[in-house]
Amino acid sequence: MAGGTYAALSGLQTRMEQLDRLAADIANAKTAGYKSERVTTNSAARPSFGNALQAAIDVTPSAGHLDFRAGSMEKTGRDLDFALEGKGFFVVDTPQGARYTRNGNFQLAADGTVTTADGHPVQTGTGPLKLARGANGPISVSDDGTVSVGAQTVGKFRVVDFGDYSELQREELGRFRAPAALQPTDTDGVAVRSGMLESSNVSVVDRMVALTDVARGFEALQRGLNILSTELDGRAITELGRR
Repeated sequence: MAGGTYAALSGLQTRMEQLDRLAADIANAKTAGYKSERVTTNSAARPSFGNALQAAIDVTPSAGHLDFRAGSMEKTGRDLDFALEGKGFFVVDTPQGARYTRNGNFQLAADGTVTTADGHPVQTGTGPLKLARGANGPISVSDDGTVSVGAQTVGKFRVVDFGDYSELQREELGRFRAPAALQPTDTDGVAVRSGMLESSNVSVVDRMVALTDVARGFEALQRGLNILSTELDGRAITELGRR
């Protein structure tokens, strides 16, 4: 197989992965706290396998770069919606360990525990945040994350930050996992707002432009591959057959 064919195939595979990532961004444009992903490409030298004409330079996708810029604040008026103004993450307890999120769209379990939409407890510095039984009144939060029901204080959100965001790994529903070597630090440099959510930082217009660009590149590579695998081979067979 000619080296150009390998290069075209690697380009097609890379663009398929780019399309998947762009589709994920667009699908989560309305997910609170979601962070978009930027993707570049790398070149990968393919060693010559017995014939110098078979050597090629492949294109491979690089590791995605998550864009942690804050999304805009959207007022919801809902008591259990919270947003972080500044750098940091809420801490969520899951069966797989601690997870970190800026999606403050929380729920209230039957026992009074404040949880994520899929039922994982939101943490304070001493354990899950629970609303005291018998507490009456609206739920409110002070800038430092202290939660109250009416005049009664029920707990304080644990808010943490990381020195290096590049090692955070995305999971579902706007959550992130930190490797063991990356330890969170509690932070007071962030204000917690109630009745608000941080929107996704995905620009649908930007993602659609990128999607169009990748799709056009995919189509061009398909045409090039067709020429390499069909027309050139056909011509070679025809010409050689005449000799």
